[in-house]
Amino acid sequence: MYQRILVPVDDSETSHRALDEAIKFANDQHAQVRLISVVDLAQFSWGGTEFLDTSDLQSSLREAGHRTLADAQDRLRKQGIEAETGLIETWGGRIANLIVEDATRWQAHIIVMGTHGWSGLDHLILGSVAEGVVRITQIPILLIRTHH
Repeated sequence: MYQRILVPVDDSETSHRALDEAIKFANDQHAQVRLISVVDLAQFSWGGTEFLDTSDLQSSLREAGHRTLADAQDRLRKQGIEAETGLIETWGGRIANLIVEDATRWQAHIIVMGTHGWSGLDHLILGSVAEGVVRITQIPILLIRTHH
């Protein structure tokens, strides 16, 4: 049923919980898994950074993204699941769009991702990548909420 599972990962508790659910799906369905992490390199390129070495900061973001992917891939490997990985870099693009584009290009059957379940002012200020994905994807999506 779900033979191709796309899992966007970061280093949050919610992401770890979503990865655990993806592992269950992958084992049950003998599915392929693709792990992606999105890094926004533009966050250090706008104003107020004239005294910072933005190239070092951006390199650090890339390294953190690769480390997150390697850790997630290792968790899958320990469960007998091989996964491909992809680091997606953006310069201020909508992360939700990038996730859906990657899922579509890879022909994912389902997207498994975490959501923080923010509401009110937190949601207004921080937004929700998961909500953005739900709004634009035609691919089934399983959202995993964090414990509060």
